Amino acid sequence: MSTDSTFITNEEGNKLIDRFNTIIKDTVNFDVLVGYFYTSGFYKIYKSLEHTEKIRILVGITTDKNVYDLIQESNWKSNINVNEENINENNKNNLLISHKETKNGFSKEIKKEFDCSEDSYNVEEGANKFIEWLKSGKLEIKAYRDRNIHAKVYITTFHENDKDDGRVITGSSNFTSAGLQDNLEFNVELKNKADYEFALNKFNELWKDAVDVKEPYINTITSKTWLNDEITPYELFLKFLYEYLKDIINLDKEKFLNGDVPPNFMDLQYQRDAVFDGKRKIENHGGVFLSDVVGLGKTYMATMLAKQLGGRTLVIAPPNLLKKSNPGSWTNAAADFNFHLTTYSKGKLDQIIADGHEKFSNVIID
Repeated sequence: MSTDSTFITNEEGNKLIDRFNTIIKDTVNFDVLVGYFYTSGFYKIYKSLEHTEKIRILVGITTDKNVYDLIQESNWKSNINVNEENINENNKNNLLISHKETKNGFSKEIKKEFDCSEDSYNVEEGANKFIEWLKSGKLEIKAYRDRNIHAKVYITTFHENDKDDGRVITGSSNFTSAGLQDNLEFNVELKNKADYEFALNKFNELWKDAVDVKEPYINTITSKTWLNDEITPYELFLKFLYEYLKDIINLDKEKFLNGDVPPNFMDLQYQRDAVFDGKRKIENHGGVFLSDVVGLGKTYMATMLAKQLGGRTLVIAPPNLLKKSNPGSWTNAAADFNFHLTTYSKGKLDQIIADGHEKFSNVIID
């Protein structure tokens, strides 16, 4: 774990998250200036901030460049009565988008994050703690209206008479899970008092002109994401079903069994589903019961299942189900699917043992 490194790269033993968890436990204030903020970054370190008195997060608004340019053009032309050729580009770029546009843009970014986030307890816990601290005033969050801001600065202010006034960590890491621990980053920790004071003064300047986005954050999380406060019992039931069955739902069943059935075979979806589900149960539990009413093709389904599993397959069945003269026999099913099945009647169990049943990968009992 990193202890007092100057450079922090997220390489093993030198991760930014470890450095934060070491130094922010002693902070009075923790100020963050980043181009991109994600709650995934907050929940990684919030437990170390339990005793911090004040947290301020300043985010660079991430409005799409084309949209931003259109807004700026519209604001400029509607608010300033000058000819097009007299527009000064530098002044034009200093125009800020409105408070409402800033809040709307921030809300969209928060919703986008949670649409793609892992719906885990850790994410939920971090978001709830973030909202709790926003409501209590311990935490404040603002968005800067000029899209050009792209800094990554973290300022810690220590208690009076502590080791020093504070520290500054700056570099490439955004306040995200990836920026804190996963990506290869290049950050530097500044311990000089002049560096700390310069960073804090500049942060305070930007903070004064930024837009408070506390309400958009809370409203977006509680009404527009999977953490909303109005989930019905039915929606919760559907969510439970999805979590339980998502491995099956997300698999591509269309490709399942392709090329493994006879040319003139009647392709029935319920048979495909039975084979698919049977294979999954065998892989998870080592066996399966294939049960259905007479005439729905259990012999064909079991043959397809054996073919999917691969390996040598033993079939133990009544004699009349092994005869070639019987259209629904195992012998005919094996021929139809071009798959070898070793068949024995139920009266020859001793012979099966004598012949060596260990050589079979699969056993079907009809």
